[in-house]
Amino acid sequence: MGILKRLLRFYVHGSIHVAVAVLSLVLMTYHMFGLPLDAPMAGFAFFGTLFGYNFIKYEAVFRKSVPKTSFYKAVLAVSLLALTAGAWCFFMLSAKAQVAALILFVFAVLYAVPVSPRGNLRNLAGIKIYIVALCWAGVTTLMPLLNAGLDLGHDAWLKFCQRFLLVIILILIFEIIDLSVDDPALKTVPQKIGVKNTRLLNLFLLAIFYFLEFFKTHTDFHQLVANVMLLLMVGLFTQFATPQRPKYYTLFWVESVPVFWLVLLLLLDRVV
Repeated sequence: MGILKRLLRFYVHGSIHVAVAVLSLVLMTYHMFGLPLDAPMAGFAFFGTLFGYNFIKYEAVFRKSVPKTSFYKAVLAVSLLALTAGAWCFFMLSAKAQVAALILFVFAVLYAVPVSPRGNLRNLAGIKIYIVALCWAGVTTLMPLLNAGLDLGHDAWLKFCQRFLLVIILILIFEIIDLSVDDPALKTVPQKIGVKNTRLLNLFLLAIFYFLEFFKTHTDFHQLVANVMLLLMVGLFTQFATPQRPKYYTLFWVESVPVFWLVLLLLLDRVV
């Protein structure tokens, strides 16, 4: 395996890419509400995501007393650094943001750690998608606003709902790709209604996501244009999603959607 492939594998499977996606959504929130960048909040979102995802994915590996490959050793080192940096950022947040973080942390723990004979929340039929969407929407919308000292008014909850919908839409693409390998007991959406109907559901949710923008107190033209481009991008990802696609279709390209969305909006602000 060449050095570039190794770096890409570590970047994606070491959860750095998903952490960049979460950070991009946090930056979107600051941009949408005209707030200055808050480094501790941005750092908490990035490092907390990096550690959290690696913990969920690899904690079972590290519980086994067997020799670890260089990949797992690197993941462990980066995860411990992320935990330390994330904890430091947490103590620099406001009290309200810390409370929100602790509530979301409880959901994350219940998602990852077995709490009953049936396992964790991730293994309970149909609930996984909502837990992930709640955590992403909470960290990327509510926490930045709370840490900035803003009241969670109409626009804040509207953005929370949009973010919640967007994450569900992206997860549904993941579930289409994973259809052939997911345990039938998970009862994912494609398992229950099929790939074709899941695609239609995603397009319907995308329409709701877009039209929610018109209920804001003030409609931003640049945001509307960026959202149209976002809808086209995610719509294409949805239409071309099949269980035969390679995992990087979702792990890299679909998880890049928040990054593309942020870049689109910043470019529009400069050129329009």
